[in-house]
Amino acid sequence: MSVESSSHSETVTIDTVREAVAKLLPRYRLALEEFARIESVSWPSFDQSQVQRSAEFVAGAASALEIFDGGVAIVHAPMGDSTELGQPAVIARREPKNGAPTVLLYAHHDVQPPGDESNWETPAFVPTQKGERLFGRGVADDKAGVISHLAAIEALFTIDPETPLGLVLFVEGEEEYGSPSFANLLKDQRHLLEADVIIVADSGNWSTEIPALTVSLRGNATLKVTVRTLDHALHSGMFGGVVPDAMMPLVRILGRLHNEDGSVAVPGLTSSSAPVPEYSEKTLREESGLLDGVSPVGHGEFLDRIWNQPSITVIGLDAPATSASSNTLLPEASAMVSLRVAPGQDAQAAAGVLAEFLAQNPPLGAQVEVEIVGSGSAFKMESTHEVVGRIKSSMKAAWDVEPVDIGVGGSIPFIADFVEEFPGAVVLVTGIEDPDTRAHSPNESLHLPTFEKAIITQAHFLAGMGAASAHPAG
Repeated sequence: MSVESSSHSETVTIDTVREAVAKLLPRYRLALEEFARIESVSWPSFDQSQVQRSAEFVAGAASALEIFDGGVAIVHAPMGDSTELGQPAVIARREPKNGAPTVLLYAHHDVQPPGDESNWETPAFVPTQKGERLFGRGVADDKAGVISHLAAIEALFTIDPETPLGLVLFVEGEEEYGSPSFANLLKDQRHLLEADVIIVADSGNWSTEIPALTVSLRGNATLKVTVRTLDHALHSGMFGGVVPDAMMPLVRILGRLHNEDGSVAVPGLTSSSAPVPEYSEKTLREESGLLDGVSPVGHGEFLDRIWNQPSITVIGLDAPATSASSNTLLPEASAMVSLRVAPGQDAQAAAGVLAEFLAQNPPLGAQVEVEIVGSGSAFKMESTHEVVGRIKSSMKAAWDVEPVDIGVGGSIPFIADFVEEFPGAVVLVTGIEDPDTRAHSPNESLHLPTFEKAIITQAHFLAGMGAASAHPAG
């Protein structure tokens, strides 16, 4: 990257940033499309060489910026307590100058599996533009986050090549698979990752017209409940009506998880409290695809239910598929249960509460086994730090409208790892998604004007941080 020399200014105008980003955007748009063609699904059942290829793409793009001390590294860390290594992460660091702060820019380069290709209107790994949206797996979640970091860094050094700001680029490769090596990665690479501000570009905005800062995320836990009633399968005609199959008590156990209105019925799972913006049932139906005649579940304001209350979803059943069914009493049946934990409750404690509830008073005396597969902590940001005001000011400047604080019903569990490893850092959760992005679903898409505004926001924020540290107040 070649840049021309310039001097620091006390303030960085949004017009200067817009102009710098506009010149870079066509090249980075092409880079995003090339990046999104790499089928970097991190799940073990997919081609893992594509994840390595994806990491190499990021490392090459970062190296081309020519601003990182010591180059750009592709690193691995052990998964949990095992010796097996996790997916490749890309880390690059530029040391701060003259006491300036360091900002870490996080995103992930792995993507969700495409699912049933017949549900896609365009090929999943062939980025295709329709109107103002670019369709394809990973074009939004989170390869646009990666590209937005790279573009914002180049814009920063175009505007101010002498910035004293420290920078860390951290792009991991297994977020969609639960980030099993993340905690070890932070510990192993702490010397490269340490920062004062951490920007996690993996969330969304209120709409395509209104930006948002994510201030809370629910935690999560996954549990597997297995029910056994027989030591072998039986003919349903010979013993049905007398001998219970495993599905009968399992269905009863799962039916106890919710009240009549669909709210969670498990004592000991708590709710949080935070103000929520107005959000109508009409908007809920439009954004979720809720069918006519189907009622929402739970009670309270809709966003309060999504952001501040727990939820439980049965996400899988181990039972014969309808196409392979037979007149048989099943000796064993299992279900995978997903719990979303409200901010303020410890996720592991909540998982324990749900495990105890699933196992208690087994119907018909069935044998019930519950395994806690995993859990991840919730996140709630302290919004009083000066840096929070600075990122909101950059959002307002880029979008020409006041941003809103939002909660998210989903989870980003590794944020808790950031907080634990770097307790003094301020974590800012931003993103390029909008309500119609459909991340994880068929026909995932990126709203291109939002993508540009996200880059402008971040470049303005970084430039302002650098200028402020070069000319401290007082």
